[in-house]
Amino acid sequence: MNQRTELAFDYDDVADAHRVLAGHAYRTPVMTSRQVDERTGCRVFFKCENFQRIGAFKFRGAYNAISRLSPAARERGVLAYSSGNHAQAVALAARLLGSRAVIVMPQDAPRVKLAATEGYGAEVVTYDRHAIVREELAVRLAQERGLSVIPPYDHPHVAAGQGTAAKELIEDAGALDYLFVCVGGGGLISGCAVAAHALAPDCKVIGVEPEAADDATRSFRTGTLQSCQNPDTIADGARTPSLGQVTFPIVLTRVHDMVTVDDTRLLGAMLYLWERMKMVVEPTGALAIAGLLERKVAMPAGARVGIIVSGGNVDVRDVCRWLGSAGEART
Repeated sequence: MNQRTELAFDYDDVADAHRVLAGHAYRTPVMTSRQVDERTGCRVFFKCENFQRIGAFKFRGAYNAISRLSPAARERGVLAYSSGNHAQAVALAARLLGSRAVIVMPQDAPRVKLAATEGYGAEVVTYDRHAIVREELAVRLAQERGLSVIPPYDHPHVAAGQGTAAKELIEDAGALDYLFVCVGGGGLISGCAVAAHALAPDCKVIGVEPEAADDATRSFRTGTLQSCQNPDTIADGARTPSLGQVTFPIVLTRVHDMVTVDDTRLLGAMLYLWERMKMVVEPTGALAIAGLLERKVAMPAGARVGIIVSGGNVDVRDVCRWLGSAGEART
């Protein structure tokens, strides 16, 4: 069977997204750390999407998707639902492309992300995530206002855009043996897995989730789509209810393993990057390195390992609160 009939997008779509993003998205740096290499016994390469526009990889997918709307659709405007990074990405991408954005965000979204989304010029509509299904609210608002919905992950143009991060990483660092990627709804890992499959066929792609939000891991293990409603984790970017119709088939066919880490270990990994590499990352952004540091996957000595650092938008007040609740967090 032709692969294009099985999966929603392929590497040609990732490469095309990369061309669209040229001059708009940053080609973020690839960093290394002697201390991380010594600790893990691997050669580790960090793709630093915390230095991307809006502070996260999400700008890639949002800009790619909005740029492909018709001029009339862009003039009417776009709508997105997100806890933060996709919200900021759509807000900025819409502004750059001459569109307007309405963003549906939970009331308890990180304040730094709420403020940034409004700062990019978007109209923010908040909701109680314990009482309202955000997708239903988003569809109603989009219909009432004639807006195009830009989903956070379950869209081929969004996921293909996210895959450009792995494309750049492999181009800059060379072929990898392993690639660790955080997982929420699967947009990032889907795009990255498609890119890795084309550019480094022997690379094993490993997804990392919070232990409390393990729907993708359960989906991967069982082969059936599992869900997780309002999981209690500090990784707000991974609180998605499930993988999507676009991302789930790619996770099943292009991802090699899925692992989880608990919030205490995740917080420790985040602080490790802050202290050792002087990089501000958010909890979701530290999931991939947490999966590596916790040795969740057996790897040979000297393996070449890629880490997608997905974002750096964290409210320091939240970090203080987490530290106060968890005590001394080190990994």
